[in-house]
Amino acid sequence: MNKDIIVGMDLGDKTHEMCVLDANGKVIERRKISSTRKAVERAFREFSGAVVVVESGTHSRWVSQEAEKQGHEVLVGNARKLRMIWKSSRKSDVRDAEMLARIGRFDRELLYPIKHRGVESHCDLELIKARDLMVRARAGMINHVRSVVRSHGERIPKHSTDAFGRKAQLPQQLREPMEPLLQMIRDLTEQIKSYEYRIEQLNRASYPETKHLMQVTGVGHLTALAYVLTLEDPGRFKESRRVGAYLGLVPRRDQSGQTDKQLRITKEGDEYLRRLLVGSAHYIMGPFGPPCDLRKHGAKLMRTGGKNAKRRAVVAVARKLAILLHVLWRTGAIYDPHYNSKSKKPSVPAT
Repeated sequence: MNKDIIVGMDLGDKTHEMCVLDANGKVIERRKISSTRKAVERAFREFSGAVVVVESGTHSRWVSQEAEKQGHEVLVGNARKLRMIWKSSRKSDVRDAEMLARIGRFDRELLYPIKHRGVESHCDLELIKARDLMVRARAGMINHVRSVVRSHGERIPKHSTDAFGRKAQLPQQLREPMEPLLQMIRDLTEQIKSYEYRIEQLNRASYPETKHLMQVTGVGHLTALAYVLTLEDPGRFKESRRVGAYLGLVPRRDQSGQTDKQLRITKEGDEYLRRLLVGSAHYIMGPFGPPCDLRKHGAKLMRTGGKNAKRRAVVAVARKLAILLHVLWRTGAIYDPHYNSKSKKPSVPAT
């Protein structure tokens, strides 16, 4: 591998900007190439075994795959961490490509490099996200129907989301304009159920490890599969507690001198999985959540958390849940909801 050659690429929707540095850091070529597989493959073929640096984004997955096929080492920089690029006062595609190349040449750790998930996992994850898109579209339609009915001085009684399309009764004057929306809600409900069935079948056929995760009440097929597909390999984390930080469920930190602020969570990592874990935490902390260590942990924080205690408690439970799921996945252990309570030694009464 000729790692003395560094290729920086600023990826655009229609064209990519390329900057090539030699071993001394001198720009030996700049080029604009079309955003097609053939054009990218042809460009990479000219630089045998180089180090290619790109920024994470819509096109970074397939571009990095093409580079790897040509025998290049690929570094995918975390776009959220590259402040020196997107906050530059002289930002342009040409300068961005050169900056990526120089960062990769100087210290690759400054890129906070990420690893794209495999093709199969990526495609399976799209199944989950397609369902999520339908769920959000249905929720928007239901809210619109309820709002329109209220504006006419009436209300639709409470119904479950799945039953809304079938049971919602519209005022006579609104039936003609609103009935097509109800039909779309009914159709979306059927499609969502179809996706959920396919997700369950996928878990059983291809991802049996999800059974270990679903031992935790509040974690269903959807959350378990999203967790496995997002992390892919439990061995990538030497310590389970690092998963909380990876998913953006730990507080930001702003420390300088004697000041050490505790801020809101970082919200790094996969936003969809984080949302699912927070939803599971809401269930655990809700009226139907069973007694368990996670619920006790959240209840304790709610008693002592002060302002916004419930919200903080839910996020803390989601973080604990992310760590617990990694332990169950990595070890294949049987989940004991009261493990921590049992392991605590009883206090010795004072004499």
